[in-house]
Amino acid sequence: MIEELVKRYPVLESIKDQIGDAYRLLEACYENGGKLLIAGNGGSAADSDHIVGELMKGFVKRRPVSTKLAKALKQTDPERGAELAKKLQGGLPAIALTNHAALSSAFANDVDGTLSYAQQVNGYGKEGDIFLGISTSGNAENVMYAAVTAKAKGLKVIGLTGKTGGKLAKIADVSIIVPEQETYKIQELHLPIYHALCLMLEDRFYAE
Repeated sequence: MIEELVKRYPVLESIKDQIGDAYRLLEACYENGGKLLIAGNGGSAADSDHIVGELMKGFVKRRPVSTKLAKALKQTDPERGAELAKKLQGGLPAIALTNHAALSSAFANDVDGTLSYAQQVNGYGKEGDIFLGISTSGNAENVMYAAVTAKAKGLKVIGLTGKTGGKLAKIADVSIIVPEQETYKIQELHLPIYHALCLMLEDRFYAE
């Protein structure tokens, strides 16, 4: 799948190993019951939401619930359970830290808004999870605070960046630094990269 990605986006040839390394971290995380925490700003905040949407439900494959869960749902409520068993989909746990307005605004008002993502990493994160920081420059301070918190708590850190990779590349366990300088060009390449990662994860955990 990475080779197919590079065929469509030849500029990514130089970072295909890093994309593979990021996938292997994510695969190990989900194999061991972990979850993915994601944060960014502006367009990267939208990308955080987008990634959650691809992981938490079916992307290109069907993800039927397990026979065990289907049975339990029907036993709990024969009518609603049958509908749930038919329509619920398997999910790979992922949380975008960008959407919790009450928490973020309260923390910004009471403490320090720059640390809002870090606070959520502290609350949600556990050893074995992954923090994915998305920053086109690699220097977003709120993302950096979250990355530092993640490392301190035993999470792995993946940086999805551009330009030189910035500060985030220095702290991340894996840095995917797309070879572009302009913000919009970096963002245009982030999307096919995280789509490929989500596709590979779905293929691994929901093979038909």
